[in-house]
Amino acid sequence: MKSYQTGVLSHRTEATCAGLTLIAPMRHEAAHLIDMEGRVVHTWRLPGAMGSKACLLPGGHLLCSVATPEGIPIPGAKGGRMLELDWDGKVVWECTDHDQHHDLLRLANGNTLYLAREEMRAEDAARIPGGLAGTSLHGKMYGDVVREVDRAGARVWEWAFKDADPGALALAPDCHRGEWAHANSLAITNDGNVLVSFRHLDAILIVDRKSKAIVWSRRDATWGHQHNAEMLPNGNITLFANGMNNLHQPLHSRAIELDPATGATVWQFVDPQRWTFFSPVMGGVQRLANGNTLITESLNGRVFEVTSTGEIVWDYIVPMQHPNPVLHAPSNALFRAYRYEAGGPELSGRL
Repeated sequence: MKSYQTGVLSHRTEATCAGLTLIAPMRHEAAHLIDMEGRVVHTWRLPGAMGSKACLLPGGHLLCSVATPEGIPIPGAKGGRMLELDWDGKVVWECTDHDQHHDLLRLANGNTLYLAREEMRAEDAARIPGGLAGTSLHGKMYGDVVREVDRAGARVWEWAFKDADPGALALAPDCHRGEWAHANSLAITNDGNVLVSFRHLDAILIVDRKSKAIVWSRRDATWGHQHNAEMLPNGNITLFANGMNNLHQPLHSRAIELDPATGATVWQFVDPQRWTFFSPVMGGVQRLANGNTLITESLNGRVFEVTSTGEIVWDYIVPMQHPNPVLHAPSNALFRAYRYEAGGPELSGRL
């Protein structure tokens, strides 16, 4: 296995958005806050292997998922047991849905929104075009669902992707037909609707919360099976373009900001040595308070910060290695990382 230097590789102090960075390597049983020098300053021990996402809530609580063995047999980014841990690691809220995967977030009303999967009817699956022929999962196809639960774990809202027109959104030609269509991120738009990223469609969609209709969508095969679509306060959308289908130059990833009104890319980061920034799966983009962008190059366990002009001002590689049954090898891969300012609501009074 090729070895890399780990920890902080470079740091331009005066140009960064200082704070603590949350790292939660996949299938590890801990999440860590690190300072700008890469030192671990706080750790949460988890009651199981990290499912996918972990993030901080106001007050310093950790929201995350851990993997359960039950549920639909698709291992990638599977969670199942959603948890809120206080600063000291005590579980103060939990909800189990064995079909939960990838993303979850806490809403302003205290409820939790998350992605799940469900088995599709054979007649609906047959109507979906595209994908690789003969690649269903044990003869079945599974569809994505967005679910909202209250503090008691009761389901109060749900949107199933199967209720969209199955014939209108074809799977990308290089994707298997076991999933329609591998949702990998959730976000709330500025007007309270739901923004979902679908890897196997090269598409991001906005679902109206009231009508459950798809009110906006954008597909772009050059994204190469994107991840982590988020809406900025100005209404633009950031995403991680994995670049899996770029056959005309070395495979590379991009961090993108696009204008949803026009579809135009208004900002992007591409490393000048393109092949040195590439994650074929996962990936994250977080716009920071000073205008910089924190990027998670997931599969390599790398987190780095760039300025609006594309200068790398902080560069870090996760040093923790742990057996990962999905990747079939020891790994430092992480789903996403998040930067939190010391005076922000997540950390205020904690350090």
